[in-house]
Amino acid sequence: MKGNETAGEGPAVGKGSAGKLDAVYAALDDLTQYALAYLGLDRRDLDWARNAVLALFSLDSYHAVSSSGVGDGSGAAATHRGSSQGRSRVGDGEDADADANADQGACHGDGAANPDAVLKPFDEALLAARLCDTDDIPGIEDTVMGLLSQRPSVLQDRFAAIEHRDGGMQAMRWFYDYCSDNTYVKRAILAKNPRFESHGLIVTINLAKPEFKNMKKAASGNATAGGYPKCTICHENEGFAGRDKRTLRTVPLTLGGQEFFWQFSPYGYFKQHGICVNAEHTAMHVDCDTFVNLLDFVDVFPGYFIGCNAALPRIGGSVLAHDHYQGGGELMPMHKAKPWARLGLAGVDDAVIEILDWPGTAVRVVSRSRQRIVEISDRIRLGWIRYTNPDLNIVAVGEDGRRSALSPSAVITERGYEMNLILRNNGVNEQFPEGIFHAHPEFWAIKQEPIGLIEAQGLFVLPGRLVGQLAQIEDALARGSSLPEAERAFKPQWNELCASLDGNRDRGAIKAALRDELGSVCERILGNTAVFKRKEQTRGFLESLGFEVL
Repeated sequence: MKGNETAGEGPAVGKGSAGKLDAVYAALDDLTQYALAYLGLDRRDLDWARNAVLALFSLDSYHAVSSSGVGDGSGAAATHRGSSQGRSRVGDGEDADADANADQGACHGDGAANPDAVLKPFDEALLAARLCDTDDIPGIEDTVMGLLSQRPSVLQDRFAAIEHRDGGMQAMRWFYDYCSDNTYVKRAILAKNPRFESHGLIVTINLAKPEFKNMKKAASGNATAGGYPKCTICHENEGFAGRDKRTLRTVPLTLGGQEFFWQFSPYGYFKQHGICVNAEHTAMHVDCDTFVNLLDFVDVFPGYFIGCNAALPRIGGSVLAHDHYQGGGELMPMHKAKPWARLGLAGVDDAVIEILDWPGTAVRVVSRSRQRIVEISDRIRLGWIRYTNPDLNIVAVGEDGRRSALSPSAVITERGYEMNLILRNNGVNEQFPEGIFHAHPEFWAIKQEPIGLIEAQGLFVLPGRLVGQLAQIEDALARGSSLPEAERAFKPQWNELCASLDGNRDRGAIKAALRDELGSVCERILGNTAVFKRKEQTRGFLESLGFEVL
């Protein structure tokens, strides 16, 4: 932020400075009116909030710009209030079921919050008045919206009031709206992410997510400089300017008698994507208590699923130093997978174990009894982490320690509790130094990152670079030319596309073929991660634990 001031004259904004400052004041008034309508700003704090923003730019004067109408709240900001005014009041949950929540990344509908509509004019006014540079804008937006947002304690009280009155799901929907309204959840960016279904999977291209091609790079991407906070998901990140987290807000939860907190993901992969983080900075782990914690969560928030990565490197988890779960308001394709076979335990008639018809190796425990879910899930966990079968390249313990782990995911359905268990192994060998059960090299042009919980459940998050790369491939196919040299890493996919299209240069056909190819690659990557390549092998493993085919 620039501070080119002359004593007693305010900032040096150049020729026509009065008009340019008027535009800043008008845009600021729109922002404060927006905060009154959507962020819970108390009208008694209006002058204080405005002055806090003015101080960011060393502005020692202000006046309402009545000609635009914004000074009295009748301008652009007023169009955002509509029927949603007062949504931030304690216990206000009337808009929690708004249609805006129906689609991941969708913007609010008419009469609802649209922070970009008030932030963009503010940014433009600041630039025109030479109060900042373009590179400053993201940090300025984070700072201003952080100032205008409620304190965490106030939001937590409001969350608790809505939960007490209307239940956990209403409270979560209200909190998601707030985190979108204060710009922590980047709805406008989410709406631009390509997303489609193919081969029974959901494929997305996340334009904002950085690409971490191996676990070492992923781990470095989640470290913090200076040791504060200890990692990127510690509670100390809330409001931390050092990572532009001034708008981050969290709510406390209790799982298994332990303190956790929930925050939504700013660049969510799916509808209302969030993470549930242990309040204590303790290492990731999956044990019997994990199943209890996941069930505690879905008991309070039955419209969400919740799960976690296997707590070993190379098989998904990037923040292994801090215990946490992931979940949200959208069922993953694996949750909907049909059973290939059903098994049970002798003398137990209130639970069933299903081998899923799924490219990866996954089983599902179904019961209306929490205790039964925990008992059977832990029996499978203990059996798996001790299982060794060199013929299948499965070794329980290697030179680098334990290699096998479970990735569990819980959801409530009309059948009761369902605990989905994905069997993972992070072994390596000379042929596959990045992982035997990792995406194989012929697919790395599409996806080289470790396959975590979300992708293992059928929602693939592909890197943003693909947008440009696939456009080049599409153009080459439409021209009938050869694969561009810059995209030679896509040679396996190119050959399959050419065979599929058989000379067809129609743009529509090419786009359809590209989507089909992406889905096919993702399906085969899941097959790479499968520890048992045939369902009969999964059945044999479960039978070795005492389960019987029904």
